[in-house]
Amino acid sequence: MTLLDLAETVYRTMPGYRPEVVGGRLVVNPPADGRHADALTSLTLALAVLHGQETRLHQARGLWLPGGDDYVVPDLSIVDADYERHLVAFNCYAPHVFRLVVEITSSNHGSDTVDKPLAYARAGIPVYLIGDRRNRRVSLLTDPRDGEYRTRSTYLSGESFVLPESVGAKVELAADILLGPPA
Repeated sequence: MTLLDLAETVYRTMPGYRPEVVGGRLVVNPPADGRHADALTSLTLALAVLHGQETRLHQARGLWLPGGDDYVVPDLSIVDADYERHLVAFNCYAPHVFRLVVEITSSNHGSDTVDKPLAYARAGIPVYLIGDRRNRRVSLLTDPRDGEYRTRSTYLSGESFVLPESVGAKVELAADILLGPPA
């Protein structure tokens, strides 16, 4: 049985759980808590201007990673409007259609902050945004080259930042949108 077979079994037999294959290992994400959902909804509303003719704003859009059978399902992404023409497998799409991916941490903290930055940089995803609720900071990673992000900016609660125009438009966000209220 392959990791993809195992992931498919998890998907079919564990409702609400979201399997991913990252770095050649199976990661099973439990259903997110309410604060995660609130933060994701607030961010979706803040980025709604990017859902138009050139780009689409999607929750849980599968991203096929290059070089094997790895795939991830970011919490939120901005993709090119023609993404449907770039389906790879298992409802996952080629990395080149992704302009931005977002992860809001929950029980999968290590995956979102350690494993996925490497995977997304290797895939050439231009912008990776992490809402690190445990450490109460937002990380904006850009300029992927040679398997790593060259630029990392960190924002704390109460601070704002502007997403690069490459995502579809310049959008200013408050870090608190991704962090939600303190636990």
